[in-house]
Amino acid sequence: MEDSTDFQSMGFSPGRRDFIHKAGMAVLALSSPLPDFSEYFEKEAMGIVVHSYWSRWNSNVQSERFPAFQDAKQLMLHCYEIGAGGIQVGVGAWSDSFAYEIKSLKEKRGMFLEGSISLPQNDQDSERFENEVKIAKSAGVEVFRTVCLSGRRYEDFKSIEEFEDFKKSSIAALERASKIVAKYQVKLGVENHKDWKAEELVDLIKNLDNDYVGVTIDFGNNLALMEDPNEVIELLAPYAFSTHIKDMGIKEYENGFLLSEVPLGEGIVDLKKAVETCKKYNPDIKFSLEMITRDPLEIPCLTKEYWATFPEAPASVMLEILQLVKEKEFEGALPKVSHLTGEQKLELEEKNILKCLAYSKNTLGIGA
Repeated sequence: MEDSTDFQSMGFSPGRRDFIHKAGMAVLALSSPLPDFSEYFEKEAMGIVVHSYWSRWNSNVQSERFPAFQDAKQLMLHCYEIGAGGIQVGVGAWSDSFAYEIKSLKEKRGMFLEGSISLPQNDQDSERFENEVKIAKSAGVEVFRTVCLSGRRYEDFKSIEEFEDFKKSSIAALERASKIVAKYQVKLGVENHKDWKAEELVDLIKNLDNDYVGVTIDFGNNLALMEDPNEVIELLAPYAFSTHIKDMGIKEYENGFLLSEVPLGEGIVDLKKAVETCKKYNPDIKFSLEMITRDPLEIPCLTKEYWATFPEAPASVMLEILQLVKEKEFEGALPKVSHLTGEQKLELEEKNILKCLAYSKNTLGIGA
């Protein structure tokens, strides 16, 4: 990447949307009857999940080219400049005045805004959750993403009993949250975050029986739980309120396989089919990129410890995924960043995001 990124050569012009908006308003003023702009507005560009800026969000690196993002406004402004359609970002600790500012920015730039929020862990914490929902809704957030586990099932739990305790507390937290999102008539999507197998998550959503609670469907996470991502997308799409669109590279290692986010189109996820499936069940769903530029994750499925919370998992499950790894192994080495300087990590992160936006527009037709 050169010292200043050439956005126009990648199909993104910072002033393009302002021009289209102004031109459209002029036509509206002069035309009778009013023209139909529905097709244009359906072509909303892909958004960006804050975690795509794994290195840049609150970065300590002093960089003139890639200054740290300190809040959602800075993230939104940058994402607009590179051609993204919106953002999904944490809403914790927002004030009323900040909500007003980001709502104004969102509307001025014509972008969507989704929130990320942590579940209420007890009745007292429900007050925090409700306040965050209320303030974020005033900013224009209608869809929230949440997780039950911030870590990974096969790393956090050493026995089925530990996992069952987690499941009980998660159900209680979701029940608290479901009442609040129903009260404010906003949607809450529970992400498949390397905690729930797809059918387990579907059962959770069905048992809650709340139209305001569904899924934030992550296109790649469940590979870590020995599930084919394309099958997971088919199972979860009917319940999806929002997305983490990503592609995954896989490669064998001694204890199982390595798993890594890679630029869209370079991995094993059938992205075209995934997008079509999500749209089929939810025509209004937003597509948000989660391209985390980091070292590959180790999935130690050939160790006894990995299977501690899957006591009934058949050997065929592991064999199918390991066969998938053999058949679709990533060519060359999976991306790695631990050897890079802070500036180099920021540069590679931005390059990967721009590649994904271009692929989304040119190949998936999101924003085309």
